[in-house]
Amino acid sequence: MRLRELVDDAELGLVVRAGAAGLDRAVAWVHTSELADPTPFLEGGELLLTTGLALREDACAELVERLVAAGVTGLGFGVGVSRREIPGELVESAERAGLPLIEVPRPTPFIAISKAVSRALAAAEYADLRRTSRAQHELAKAAGSRDGINALVRRLAKLLDAWTVLLDAGGRPIHAAPASTSLRGLEAEVESIRTSKGPSARILTLDDQEVSVQALGARARGVLLAGRSSGFSTADHHLINTAASLLSLALEQGRSFELARRRLTDGLFSLLLRGEDVNEELARLRLQPPAEPFRVVALGGAADDEELWSRLSAEHPEAFLAEHEDAVVGLVEEGEAGWLVRSGPPAGVSEPCRLAGLAEGVRQARQAAAAAGPGDVVRFAELAGNGLLDLLPAGRAAAFAESTLAPLRGHDELLRSLHAWLAHHGQWDPAAARLGVHRHTLRNRIRKAEELLDRRLDQPGVRAELWLALQADRS
Repeated sequence: MRLRELVDDAELGLVVRAGAAGLDRAVAWVHTSELADPTPFLEGGELLLTTGLALREDACAELVERLVAAGVTGLGFGVGVSRREIPGELVESAERAGLPLIEVPRPTPFIAISKAVSRALAAAEYADLRRTSRAQHELAKAAGSRDGINALVRRLAKLLDAWTVLLDAGGRPIHAAPASTSLRGLEAEVESIRTSKGPSARILTLDDQEVSVQALGARARGVLLAGRSSGFSTADHHLINTAASLLSLALEQGRSFELARRRLTDGLFSLLLRGEDVNEELARLRLQPPAEPFRVVALGGAADDEELWSRLSAEHPEAFLAEHEDAVVGLVEEGEAGWLVRSGPPAGVSEPCRLAGLAEGVRQARQAAAAAGPGDVVRFAELAGNGLLDLLPAGRAAAFAESTLAPLRGHDELLRSLHAWLAHHGQWDPAAARLGVHRHTLRNRIRKAEELLDRRLDQPGVRAELWLALQADRS
């Protein structure tokens, strides 16, 4: 409520004696006091009412200064009780300080002013509740629409007149409104709240914006961000909390659905391995093996990696992925294995195969993955030299690898480069591409390895021995 609304209420009969320029100030509450200094009992925003019972003429200026410092909205002075009129010094001091000074006539009890303000505050609170209730209904309606999560994020942005972004469990954007919203400068905060076991919601300031960051669900299934240049009100935070609850529920339901779908896919994959005809069931799930011949990719030890599953499912919903023992197994078209193997776990890729030979393809991919290190990709064809290891006792093979590779110990970069170069038959460009370095960099590394090994790598016998040693070292 504004002071002006009180003054304009004819039934109250209030008269402005000073500080008329401040009548648009909001009244947070009404407080009555006859103390010479009531400021210790004020919070700011009050309309202070007094009859001046304890007010001395020489203390008017000091009282006004104290009230202004305390942040009061205005001073109401009741006349006809202890004083016939407002002291002139008080009027002058209030005018100089810009403090609204209102005369309350004798027939108007202070309680009437308190009731008027209380009614106005209650009405405003009720209006806020109704607006919040309608907005919450809109959010719930959006969440239940066909577009679901995306519609909810857009509706929240519109209701708040702010930008909103929804991130998945891995911190990658799922939906944003507007779509061009950038989270630059918020990366550290997002990562902190995504992995923190502490509070799940934070308010922070970025440049000139206030940003709300909320983790969704007890296990941080996602993160909701909202920001704008003007701060969020209490009602706005209610809306953000409502949206966060709805999104948490939707993400949890989506996770349950995905888990059920994965279990179905795993079961159908097992039937495929046994040669069963499950084409009709696959079609119902909108899952079809790729065109033959395809390759099998196995990601070793990744079956329990929820973040990996989430990323692969989000980026490639059409992919045929299944859990087989402790590995994630994917069927991919020839030449399309790259997206699956850029994931971190040891990866193995089979030779081209058909559904009739799926079991063999899985065996090849898993065997290749077993020979790969973290972040490495090994193709089954690269394991041809491993057959020699079976001819050696395990201890002899390990000793051979240890002695052969001893000059390169402590030079992991050289070992990885040597492995990639040998795996690509000494071809510089493919090996450099696999390592993500320039071919000249790879040449320098191989030259350094030659120097440390004191052997010529252009000799077939030397390459064969080193390849055997590398395979024995990884097994």
